[in-house]
Amino acid sequence: MQGLGNEHPSKAEWRTRLTRARGAVSPEQHAADAAALAETAATLAHGTVCAYLPFGTEPGSTAMLDALLAGGARVLLPIVPPTPGPLEWAEYTSEDALVSGRFRGVREPSGPRLGTRAVGEAGLVLVPALGVDRRGVRLGRGAGFYDRSLIFAPDADLLAVVRDDELVDLLPGQEHDIRMRGALTPGRGVVRFTEL
Repeated sequence: MQGLGNEHPSKAEWRTRLTRARGAVSPEQHAADAAALAETAATLAHGTVCAYLPFGTEPGSTAMLDALLAGGARVLLPIVPPTPGPLEWAEYTSEDALVSGRFRGVREPSGPRLGTRAVGEAGLVLVPALGVDRRGVRLGRGAGFYDRSLIFAPDADLLAVVRDDELVDLLPGQEHDIRMRGALTPGRGVVRFTEL
Protein backbone atom coordinates (compact mmCIF):
# COMPACT_ATOMS: atom_id res chain seq x y z
CA MET A 1 0.00 0.00 0.00
CA GLN A 2 2.68 2.46 -1.03
CA GLY A 3 0.87 4.67 -3.50
CA LEU A 4 -2.60 6.05 -4.02
CA GLY A 5 -2.43 6.90 -7.69
CA ASN A 6 -0.94 10.38 -7.38
CA GLU A 7 2.41 11.70 -6.31
CA HIS A 8 1.34 13.42 -3.08
CA PRO A 9 -1.87 11.93 -1.67
CA SER A 10 -3.60 13.98 1.02
CA LYS A 11 -4.36 12.85 4.57
CA ALA A 12 -8.01 12.45 3.55
CA GLU A 13 -7.03 10.18 0.65
CA TRP A 14 -4.82 8.09 2.93
CA ARG A 15 -7.59 7.83 5.54
CA THR A 16 -10.07 6.64 2.92
CA ARG A 17 -7.69 4.05 1.50
CA LEU A 18 -6.50 2.70 4.87
CA THR A 19 -10.01 2.60 6.35
CA ARG A 20 -11.30 0.70 3.30
CA ALA A 21 -8.44 -1.81 3.53
CA ARG A 22 -9.10 -2.39 7.23
CA GLY A 23 -12.74 -3.03 6.51
CA ALA A 24 -11.73 -5.83 4.14
CA VAL A 25 -9.74 -7.73 6.79
CA SER A 26 -11.45 -11.02 7.67
CA PRO A 27 -12.48 -11.71 11.27
CA GLU A 28 -10.02 -14.63 11.28
CA GLN A 29 -7.13 -12.41 10.20
CA HIS A 30 -8.11 -9.73 12.71
CA ALA A 31 -8.09 -12.36 15.49
CA ALA A 32 -4.71 -13.70 14.37
CA ASP A 33 -3.26 -10.18 14.26
CA ALA A 34 -4.66 -9.43 17.72
CA ALA A 35 -3.07 -12.60 19.13
CA ALA A 36 0.30 -11.69 17.60
CA LEU A 37 0.13 -8.16 19.02
CA ALA A 38 -0.67 -9.55 22.47
CA GLU A 39 2.28 -11.93 22.29
CA THR A 40 4.69 -9.10 21.45
CA ALA A 41 3.11 -6.74 23.99
CA ALA A 42 3.90 -9.27 26.73
CA THR A 43 7.60 -8.62 26.10
CA LEU A 44 7.29 -4.82 26.34
CA ALA A 45 5.67 -4.24 29.68
CA HIS A 46 7.55 -2.47 32.44
CA GLY A 47 6.31 0.35 34.65
CA THR A 48 3.33 2.34 33.38
CA VAL A 49 2.03 1.76 29.86
CA CYS A 50 -0.66 3.86 28.20
CA ALA A 51 -2.57 1.70 25.74
CA TYR A 52 -6.03 1.73 24.19
CA LEU A 53 -9.11 -0.42 23.71
CA PRO A 54 -9.54 -1.22 20.01
CA PHE A 55 -12.58 0.38 18.42
CA GLY A 56 -14.18 -1.01 15.28
CA THR A 57 -11.46 -2.35 12.99
CA GLU A 58 -8.48 -1.09 15.01
CA PRO A 59 -5.82 -3.74 15.57
CA GLY A 60 -5.52 -5.29 19.00
CA SER A 61 -7.78 -6.72 21.69
CA THR A 62 -8.17 -6.84 25.44
CA ALA A 63 -5.72 -9.78 25.27
CA MET A 64 -3.00 -7.21 24.52
CA LEU A 65 -3.95 -5.30 27.67
CA ASP A 66 -4.03 -8.49 29.73
CA ALA A 67 -0.59 -9.44 28.38
CA LEU A 68 0.77 -6.07 29.51
CA LEU A 69 -0.73 -6.62 32.97
CA ALA A 70 0.70 -10.14 33.15
CA GLY A 71 4.11 -8.69 32.27
CA GLY A 72 3.95 -6.47 35.34
CA ALA A 73 2.81 -3.19 33.79
CA ARG A 74 0.37 -0.71 35.19
CA VAL A 75 -1.95 -0.09 32.23
CA LEU A 76 -3.76 3.19 31.64
CA LEU A 77 -6.49 3.61 29.04
CA PRO A 78 -7.87 6.79 27.51
CA ILE A 79 -11.12 8.46 28.46
CA VAL A 80 -12.41 10.52 25.52
CA PRO A 81 -13.51 14.02 26.60
CA PRO A 82 -16.85 15.49 25.47
CA THR A 83 -15.11 18.07 23.26
CA PRO A 84 -11.80 17.85 21.38
CA GLY A 85 -8.93 18.16 23.82
CA PRO A 86 -6.37 16.03 25.65
CA LEU A 87 -7.46 12.55 26.68
CA GLU A 88 -8.00 11.71 30.32
CA TRP A 89 -6.75 8.37 31.62
CA ALA A 90 -7.92 5.63 33.99
CA GLU A 91 -6.35 2.38 35.10
CA TYR A 92 -7.25 -0.87 33.36
CA THR A 93 -7.58 -3.79 35.77
CA SER A 94 -9.65 -6.32 33.80
CA GLU A 95 -12.17 -6.60 31.00
CA ASP A 96 -14.88 -7.08 33.63
CA ALA A 97 -14.17 -3.58 34.99
CA LEU A 98 -14.89 -1.84 31.67
CA VAL A 99 -18.02 0.23 31.12
CA SER A 100 -19.62 1.92 28.12
CA GLY A 101 -17.98 5.22 27.31
CA ARG A 102 -19.35 8.47 25.95
CA PHE A 103 -19.32 7.24 22.35
CA ARG A 104 -21.25 4.23 21.11
CA GLY A 105 -19.11 1.10 21.02
CA VAL A 106 -16.28 2.66 23.03
CA ARG A 107 -15.50 1.12 26.41
CA GLU A 108 -13.41 2.59 29.20
CA PRO A 109 -12.25 1.70 32.72
CA SER A 110 -14.78 2.27 35.48
CA GLY A 111 -12.17 3.45 38.01
CA PRO A 112 -11.13 6.96 39.00
CA ARG A 113 -10.11 9.48 36.35
CA LEU A 114 -6.42 10.32 36.64
CA GLY A 115 -6.45 13.50 34.54
CA THR A 116 -4.86 14.50 31.26
CA ARG A 117 -1.28 14.54 32.54
CA ALA A 118 -1.29 10.89 33.68
CA VAL A 119 0.12 9.96 30.25
CA GLY A 120 3.35 11.61 31.44
CA GLU A 121 3.84 8.74 33.90
CA ALA A 122 4.15 6.25 31.05
CA GLY A 123 7.44 4.89 29.80
CA LEU A 124 5.60 3.37 26.84
CA VAL A 125 2.55 4.64 24.94
CA LEU A 126 0.83 2.34 22.45
CA VAL A 127 -0.92 4.72 20.07
CA PRO A 128 -3.75 3.66 17.74
CA ALA A 129 -3.14 4.73 14.15
CA LEU A 130 -4.58 4.23 10.69
CA GLY A 131 -1.04 4.29 9.39
CA VAL A 132 2.50 5.35 10.20
CA ASP A 133 5.50 6.01 8.01
CA ARG A 134 9.16 5.22 8.50
CA ARG A 135 9.85 8.79 9.63
CA GLY A 136 7.42 8.32 12.53
CA VAL A 137 4.60 10.38 11.03
CA ARG A 138 1.32 8.95 12.34
CA LEU A 139 -2.05 9.21 10.65
CA GLY A 140 -4.96 9.12 13.08
CA ARG A 141 -8.68 9.53 12.57
CA GLY A 142 -8.37 13.31 12.48
CA ALA A 143 -9.95 14.37 15.79
CA GLY A 144 -6.58 15.30 17.32
CA PHE A 145 -7.10 13.70 20.75
CA TYR A 146 -3.67 12.03 20.73
CA ASP A 147 -1.94 15.05 19.21
CA ARG A 148 -3.19 17.08 22.17
CA SER A 149 -2.26 14.37 24.68
CA LEU A 150 1.23 13.23 23.71
CA ILE A 151 2.76 16.63 24.48
CA PHE A 152 2.43 15.55 28.13
CA ALA A 153 4.64 12.48 27.50
CA PRO A 154 7.83 13.93 25.99
CA ASP A 155 10.09 11.11 27.19
CA ALA A 156 7.82 8.14 26.51
CA ASP A 157 8.53 5.47 23.93
CA LEU A 158 5.74 6.10 21.40
CA LEU A 159 4.75 3.08 19.30
CA ALA A 160 2.00 3.30 16.68
CA VAL A 161 -0.04 0.08 16.60
CA VAL A 162 -0.81 -0.82 12.99
CA ARG A 163 -1.30 -3.78 10.69
CA ASP A 164 1.80 -4.73 8.71
CA ASP A 165 0.66 -3.06 5.49
CA GLU A 166 -0.20 0.16 7.36
CA LEU A 167 3.51 0.82 7.91
CA VAL A 168 4.23 2.81 4.75
CA ASP A 169 7.13 4.74 3.26
CA LEU A 170 5.70 8.27 3.37
CA LEU A 171 2.63 9.97 4.84
CA PRO A 172 1.81 13.67 4.71
CA GLY A 173 3.03 15.32 7.88
CA GLN A 174 3.99 18.64 9.37
CA GLU A 175 7.11 19.72 11.21
CA HIS A 176 5.26 20.06 14.53
CA ASP A 177 3.77 16.53 14.42
CA ILE A 178 4.76 14.39 17.37
CA ARG A 179 6.70 11.53 15.82
CA MET A 180 6.38 7.90 16.77
CA ARG A 181 9.61 6.10 17.70
CA GLY A 182 8.44 2.86 16.15
CA ALA A 183 5.51 0.67 15.22
CA LEU A 184 4.03 -2.41 16.87
CA THR A 185 2.87 -4.74 14.10
CA PRO A 186 1.44 -8.27 14.09
CA GLY A 187 3.91 -9.80 11.63
CA ARG A 188 7.13 -7.91 12.35
CA GLY A 189 6.75 -7.17 16.03
CA VAL A 190 8.33 -3.84 16.99
CA VAL A 191 9.82 -1.91 14.08
CA ARG A 192 12.08 0.95 15.17
CA PHE A 193 12.42 4.13 13.14
CA THR A 194 15.86 5.58 12.58
CA GLU A 195 15.00 8.84 10.82
CA LEU A 196 13.94 10.69 13.98
